Amino acid sequence: MINLKGIKKIYANGDIQVAALSGVDLHVGANEFVSIMGPSGSGKSSMMNILGCLDTPTEGEYYLDGTDVAKVSGDDLAVIRNRKIGFVFQGFNLLARTTAVENVELPLLYAGMGGKERRARAIAALESVGLGDRVHHRPKELSGGQQQRVAIARALVTSPAIILADEPTGNLDTRSSEEVMAIFQRLHASGNTIIIVTHEPEIAEFTQRIVRFRDGHIEGDEIVGNQRQAQAHVISEEGGAAK
Repeated sequence: MINLKGIKKIYANGDIQVAALSGVDLHVGANEFVSIMGPSGSGKSSMMNILGCLDTPTEGEYYLDGTDVAKVSGDDLAVIRNRKIGFVFQGFNLLARTTAVENVELPLLYAGMGGKERRARAIAALESVGLGDRVHHRPKELSGGQQQRVAIARALVTSPAIILADEPTGNLDTRSSEEVMAIFQRLHASGNTIIIVTHEPEIAEFTQRIVRFRDGHIEGDEIVGNQRQAQAHVISEEGGAAK
């Protein structure tokens, strides 16, 4: 699914060059559930930006689902981001004046999908994260955990090959974090490839594999096999909110 070879990312600050990534090799297979960890300045955010085709490496090769990303035009990269990658951010990144269903519809709107099908798919995505009764609520009418579930539904609505989540529980309390990780574990069980950036060891323990960055290098890569199981009762099997 993801194959990185010799990835370097160098930022210029006047006459000074800063190497955020220094020749990283990384392979992530289909249906893996991976967390990326590391201290501030370790390179994990630069890696996430490259994985999400939001930035390009200074040097090295990146193959995404068999496509050499370096050879893809800017317009085609936008298509890849829209169709192959679902993004979830710490700050939710929801439009404040639009409803939950309208936020989830946005990727499909950019993809040119018609209104009726777009609305149906957005509602189905919200139902899958337990928010079928909140489709017409605006972000300010939702809790932090509910807002993040809207963001997950938005990431899912295009049926992407990969979900990238950058500190998805960073703004949430413990219970809401469990709800979000229960959803990610359920998505992984259904076949999704998921990569999470987190600084929280207890969140990384919900994943199957932990890749640790330091000073632009991978210093550790271990299979941990879901040391923790999120409380699945938070979201019912039908996708609705638990009673």
